[in-house]
Amino acid sequence: MATTEPSSQPTAPPGLAEAIGGPLGVAESALPAAAFVAASTASGGDTTLAAIVAVGLALLLTLARLARGQTVQYALSGLIGVAFAAFIAARTGKAENFFLPGLLANAAYGSVFAVSIVVRRPIVGYLTMVLHGHPPTGPWREDSVFVKAATRASWVFVVVFLGRLAVQLPLYLADALVALGVARVAMGLPLFALASWLAWLLLRGIPVPGGHAPATASGPPAAT
Repeated sequence: MATTEPSSQPTAPPGLAEAIGGPLGVAESALPAAAFVAASTASGGDTTLAAIVAVGLALLLTLARLARGQTVQYALSGLIGVAFAAFIAARTGKAENFFLPGLLANAAYGSVFAVSIVVRRPIVGYLTMVLHGHPPTGPWREDSVFVKAATRASWVFVVVFLGRLAVQLPLYLADALVALGVARVAMGLPLFALASWLAWLLLRGIPVPGGHAPATASGPPAAT
């Protein structure tokens, strides 16, 4: 008896909800940074107090993830990132250094994506193959149509990562803590969600080499 295959055309970018992490993911992306800025400003620049507040809030969000039955590794990822940023800020005594790891991460991600485009190995191509259960080093690199679409989608993320850097680095160098915090939140998950949606549009309907389903994309980690 023949079975009916489910539709391969998604109504939203697959994996986007998981990448963002739902409401808790939004909270993890915005609240610790906002709390750090608020505590540092209210305390007259006490980076130790601000670090404690940010880490404490991140810990509460981690416990909320664990209470929902999520894996420890996934739940701890956000906490570790906040703790590392808070440690640097507290250790150096400079509140703006809370955002330094994020700046470095965006520079690294943007550079890797740009290089992958130059060598005709767009990162989004690898990600798409993995999402469809195919070997990331399969024959897709010989498919000019797929490579062209994956290259365009990869450019979207290059613009996001380097755009964050272009806006936030001058604020960091100018010691503009509040403006830096606002930029970090505004250019975090909302911008990543938009980039993932655009990448999905660019790949939608294009056959995945080695498979039959149209290509989809969810994007890289949402470095902030």
